[in-house]
Amino acid sequence: MPPGSSGKLVRVTPSAMLSVSEARDRLLAGLTPLDRQVVRIDESLNRVLAEEVRASIALPPFDNSAMDGYAVRAADVGSATMGKPVVLEVSGDIPAGVVESRALMPGAAMRIMTGAMLPDGADAVVPVESTSSPGAMSGVKLPERIEVVSAVGVGEHVRRAGGDVKPGQLILRGGVRLGPPHIGMLASLGIPGISVYRRPRVALLSTGDELVEIDQPIRPGQIHDGNGYALAAAARAAGGTPLRLGIVPDRLEAVVACLEQALALEADLIVSSAGVSLGAFDFVRAAIEREGRLEFWRVNIRPGKPFVFGSYRNLPFVGLPGNPVSALVTFEVFVRPMLDRMSGLVETARARLRARLAEPVGSDGRESYLRAIVTWENGRYQATLAGSQDSGVLSSLVRANALIVLPAGSRSLASGEEVEIWLTGGLGSMVSQTETSGTEMLSVDRE
Repeated sequence: MPPGSSGKLVRVTPSAMLSVSEARDRLLAGLTPLDRQVVRIDESLNRVLAEEVRASIALPPFDNSAMDGYAVRAADVGSATMGKPVVLEVSGDIPAGVVESRALMPGAAMRIMTGAMLPDGADAVVPVESTSSPGAMSGVKLPERIEVVSAVGVGEHVRRAGGDVKPGQLILRGGVRLGPPHIGMLASLGIPGISVYRRPRVALLSTGDELVEIDQPIRPGQIHDGNGYALAAAARAAGGTPLRLGIVPDRLEAVVACLEQALALEADLIVSSAGVSLGAFDFVRAAIEREGRLEFWRVNIRPGKPFVFGSYRNLPFVGLPGNPVSALVTFEVFVRPMLDRMSGLVETARARLRARLAEPVGSDGRESYLRAIVTWENGRYQATLAGSQDSGVLSSLVRANALIVLPAGSRSLASGEEVEIWLTGGLGSMVSQTETSGTEMLSVDRE
């Protein structure tokens, strides 16, 4: 569908119900990463790298000690044992950050701290606990001599220059979402700023005369705008910048004004919850059709079968169901991959695992995402339903730490059957603290 093309509502008939993968492919078609910007690395967390990074220096930049101890020549202590220690004269003291100008002579040792640069002539480090003076370290008077009671080989307890990173080495490829280790590596390489893709700006509409703000009391027939805040949080968690446009009354001109506000704020995507069905008071559809196009899809998914996609003045628009669980699940399944693509990610990475059902589960044959609690018990992951699977019951999604993914056509699965799991967070709080070996089963898949 060309963005911004005008036309009438396209309603997909039941016989043309889209699969989840077909719907997702349609949403992603034509989406490209947003423009690039340079940011300081301390502002780059969760941003997507827009360029490759190669090392300009070696890491470590010099041979340094991996232990508090004594820099030695390995040949001098090759015969050292507890019963027959080797005595070495202590000729110097090397704290971290100090460069020792004197070379280490045969038969001598220099006290050295972790991270300190090895002196010329030294090729190994004896840990302090392998000497007769285990307490003679930083802040303690330098001993005149030490007894080494354990041999070390060449290079032992030494971090070699370039042992981690060599100059010119490819460190990061473009398209990586930056986390703390990436930022630490950039800082270690002396890179203060980096090119990243701009965060998608997501305009969020909450429609309905029954909605009131969360700081207002509710009267009979009214509810608080939970979806507006939940979807704003989901957009932020997905790397976007949410633009909450507030509650929009059920009036055509009010909806049009809100859409125009999204344009004025330079949004990259409009997301609406509710107001997009075929009901008599659903004005979002009519407002979009004034300056764009909508497709009303029936997607083979539970929860969230009704789904709307289109554009308003070339700005992509997604209409999510109004039930809170449907809104959040369809956001995760469909909108998050859109934001990932706009953010520069080629694929959406998801933490998945396989688990056995602790109880029978059922659905209606649609591809289903069931709220579940996953635990690690008796050497395997086990999944239990988190409560009601009604799309209006948010409390079971709050309790859940995962979604059970039932493929289309599955109407019932027996206890003990293995299923695919999408982790939604909080797994660590549910896993037995005494059985951690199962984490090796966790994998990250990409769509």
